Amino acid sequence: MNNYRIMDAKLEEIKDGYIFNYEKGVYVCLLCNEIFEVGRIYDIGGKLYEAFRAVKEHIKLEHNSVLDNLLTFDKKFTGLTENQKSLLTDIANGLSDKEIANKNNTSPATVRHQRFKFREKAKQAKLYLAIYESVEAFSKLEHKKELVKPHSGATMVDERYIITNEEEEKILRTYFEAGENLKLKAFPAKEKRKITVLKMITSKFEKSKKYTEKEINEILKSIYPKDIATIRRYLIEYGFLERTNDCRSYWIKQIKEV
Repeated sequence: MNNYRIMDAKLEEIKDGYIFNYEKGVYVCLLCNEIFEVGRIYDIGGKLYEAFRAVKEHIKLEHNSVLDNLLTFDKKFTGLTENQKSLLTDIANGLSDKEIANKNNTSPATVRHQRFKFREKAKQAKLYLAIYESVEAFSKLEHKKELVKPHSGATMVDERYIITNEEEEKILRTYFEAGENLKLKAFPAKEKRKITVLKMITSKFEKSKKYTEKEINEILKSIYPKDIATIRRYLIEYGFLERTNDCRSYWIKQIKEV
């Protein structure tokens, strides 16, 4: 079973056992990743079905039921003990409280109490899900709207510095290679992007250390060897670095949010 897909699906999709990928026009079985493409006809158990019916018939034929498969998930995913899973299976199979009690050597009253606890847990789960999804949606919305504050050494704060966290993240993904080492793919021409890139490059310098021009060049060379002089000049021009008049000593301005 592909836990990643099923845990990433919506509640109704999990109960159905499949998802529909609108972009690709396919139904995907969450239990085995079998794909059913819209417009094709599938032979399931000797009968012909279009994609929507095919994925449903596939689940019944190959997986018996979605519930059976969901109950195989570990407790860390469901919060259910093996005894609780067994009881839920009996309830799903239509056994009466008396039949379940006899099967498990307990009393019908105990079974009824467990049914009540299941219902209460389901109510709590729905409320928790509503709260969590609301918090997550609000958090993402605020994160997108939040503006990145200019660095303290900014020489002139204007429209170039009006950038959201979301925009900043997109710029960094675009211009830097993925990986632990900071590698610039290209130096942007637009001012807002340029400032964002320079801010990231500045993070490679120690705040309290003074550097020689050679040391500055070595660091910049490891990030973007194509044009060290231009990046060094912009770091000074935009107030990320300062230097002595004879260019023998460089240091970083304190980059803290203001």
